[in-house]
Amino acid sequence: MTTVFIDGESGTTGLGIRQRLGAMNGVALKSLPPEHRRDPSARRDIMAEADLIVLCLPDDAARESAAMAASLGAAAPKVLDASSAHRVAPGWVYGFAEMLPGQADRIANATTVANPGCYPTGAIGLIRPLVDAGLIPPDYPIAINAVSGYSGGGKAMITAHEAAHGPAFQLYGLGLEHKHVPETELYGGLTRRPVFVPSVGHYLKGMLVSVPLHLDALPHRPTGADLIAALEARYAGCDLVRVVPSPADGTLEPEALNDTDRLELTVHANEKYRQAVLVARLDNLGKGASGAAVQNIALMLGLHTGVGARELIDA
Repeated sequence: MTTVFIDGESGTTGLGIRQRLGAMNGVALKSLPPEHRRDPSARRDIMAEADLIVLCLPDDAARESAAMAASLGAAAPKVLDASSAHRVAPGWVYGFAEMLPGQADRIANATTVANPGCYPTGAIGLIRPLVDAGLIPPDYPIAINAVSGYSGGGKAMITAHEAAHGPAFQLYGLGLEHKHVPETELYGGLTRRPVFVPSVGHYLKGMLVSVPLHLDALPHRPTGADLIAALEARYAGCDLVRVVPSPADGTLEPEALNDTDRLELTVHANEKYRQAVLVARLDNLGKGASGAAVQNIALMLGLHTGVGARELIDA
């Protein structure tokens, strides 16, 4: 039996992680009573009793908790940070198990892992294999468009949509300073900062991330089939990340993978005009948050040898 403490378990991601872990054999969950959650001594004591802690906190609070855990020395637990505080920090392993060959092993052997952002999971899943295959240069001017359900925006956005019937559709982050850009650039294998345009729709969850490409502007003038082949080669044998055919009607909706931990990648190419659009679809609360976290927890605690958290739970 291994013990896990979720620091910040009352938020959307924390609740999702707790629900998933509660269905897993071999895991005991530790909790602090509400009156002690702001007590540093109580939090430090429960960290010392845990094999792994999950940080579901704002970035500054996550840094504070990570430092508190590290101060325990030999008694320090492993740490999975679900915030964006440590995603590009030295010494932290990026928790996208399918990103590179051997990444799942790196996560399994790490003591500190940063859970990926939801948007970057889709963007990196599309871009990194094509950069590694030489089909997209690292300095290529990438543009990324994405839409998410309002659950990805936290309590304030959830309240705005559920209580005040928020806007049907809204662009945001137009100052081009979105916190997900640094990890997308770094782990996407890019050397030029991508343009990222996120948006939110008036629905609970589900995400589409798209990357448009002018194929003749790429050095090797790839075809759509070349892009598909590179993606399929990277994700061959993966349980949760799959390359699927583009729909015949030329449409995609964001909610098809809700309540799963899967990531689907499609390539939509028009060889007549030498253009393509890469699209990733996922549940922003599944593979984009809690599902990825449980996948990483399972790897870090040695609870299974594969990378499919949902498959582990169902088993």
